[in-house]
Amino acid sequence: MIEIPRDVASFAESPAPADVVRRQYLASARGDLAALRATLADDVEWTEMAGFPLAGTYRTPKGVTSHVMERLAAEWTDWTAHDDTYVADGENVVVLARYTAVHRRTGKPLAVRVAHHFTVRGGRIVRFEQFTDTLLVREAMTP
Repeated sequence: MIEIPRDVASFAESPAPADVVRRQYLASARGDLAALRATLADDVEWTEMAGFPLAGTYRTPKGVTSHVMERLAAEWTDWTAHDDTYVADGENVVVLARYTAVHRRTGKPLAVRVAHHFTVRGGRIVRFEQFTDTLLVREAMTP
C-alpha cells in the first residue's frame, strides 16, 4: 500500500498517478463522492467488467459516482475496496485489492480479490478497468 506522506497538503495536491489513485480510494472509503469525483477527469472512462452486476463503461465523474458508487451503497452495506498493493509505471497504476461488503437483500457477506487498472494524466484518472471474480459477487447477491 502507498504510504501517505506526513505533509498531507502536498499529498492532497500531488499529481503523481499513485497519489491520485490513493486519494480516490480514501474518498471512496469515506463515502465522499465529491472528493472522489475530484480525482476523475471530465472525460473519464470507468469500466466495470462483464459479469459484474454493474457491468459497463461509465463516463463523466457524476456518471461514475451515480452509476457505480451510489448503486453499490444502495445494494450493499459497508462496501469497501481495500487497496493492498500498488504497481505504478508512468501513467499506469495497477492496484491489487479486496472488496468486502454485506448484500442488503440476502444478508450474505462478500470478500473477493480484485485488480484495478488506472490510467492517470494531468493529475486525474482518465481510465479505469476492473477485474474480479464476478461469480463470487453474484453468489453473495443470490438468496
